[in-house]
Amino acid sequence: MNTKRILNGIKAYFIITLGLLCYVMGWCIFLIPNNLVGGGVSGISSIILYAFGVPISITYFSINIVLLLIALKVLGKGFGAKTVYAIIASTLFFQFVPMFIPQDFIQEIAISNGKLLSAIFGGVMSGVGIGISFSQGGSTGGTDIVALMVAKYHNIAPGRMILYMDLVIIASSLLIPAREVMDASGNLVRESWGMRLATVLYGYMLIASCSQIVDMMVAGSRQSVQVFIFSKNYERIADTITQELGRGVTVLTGEGWYTRSESKMLIVLIHKTEVSRIHQLIKEVDRDAFISMAPVTGVWGKGFQQIGK
Repeated sequence: MNTKRILNGIKAYFIITLGLLCYVMGWCIFLIPNNLVGGGVSGISSIILYAFGVPISITYFSINIVLLLIALKVLGKGFGAKTVYAIIASTLFFQFVPMFIPQDFIQEIAISNGKLLSAIFGGVMSGVGIGISFSQGGSTGGTDIVALMVAKYHNIAPGRMILYMDLVIIASSLLIPAREVMDASGNLVRESWGMRLATVLYGYMLIASCSQIVDMMVAGSRQSVQVFIFSKNYERIADTITQELGRGVTVLTGEGWYTRSESKMLIVLIHKTEVSRIHQLIKEVDRDAFISMAPVTGVWGKGFQQIGK
């Protein structure tokens, strides 16, 4: 069992690494070369890069470490090793990936095709990376951490909080002093107010395409699922779900009509983003468990939507 858990953990971290690599490549190929701004800590880091020339890897790591230290105090030590790993891995990718991408390739595939297509392609590529990471219980940190901390003390949904922050971050790019930028022909031109406003609009298009892809990959992150679990090891499964996912578990007593014997059934409500994780946890305890899942139209209460929202 320990060997299987270790192998599953290695597999999860490997897939998260691929997702983070895809996320960073979306920035390094399409967004940064076109002086585009997105959301999250990556967006803040890009603004600082354009304004002061500070490498994005340094700013990204510094901001995330500060947020992580605060989160460990506010949310507890069990906040998540995968988030720590994602921050370190993303920082290293931002530092070293650009070294391996030829400038001619960036010119042909990104700059020559204009900012509009680059915003869409960059958003899609980033969304794919985030979706892959989410599928394994990973995270890119950043504004996700802030949203979780705010949601703990205030009646604001994390998704809504992330959206608000992204809108403000992208709009703040207007505060960057006008500078010389490269146009589609490769010529340096002085940035006008129209170009700067267009950058904001491209940024909003970027986060829209990124969010759409993430939602598609996690099968609708705003939806919830009701899980029915039948297993002889129901006690261990219930304990694992409670400890690892932090979700409540209801145990019902039933009778199998075919066997005419008493059986136990577990009922769990989770977000769709947690489906792959609960599958993994159940499989580690009982590979022969019988599982049934059904989407639910709405869940209100602790850990889900607040009543009245």
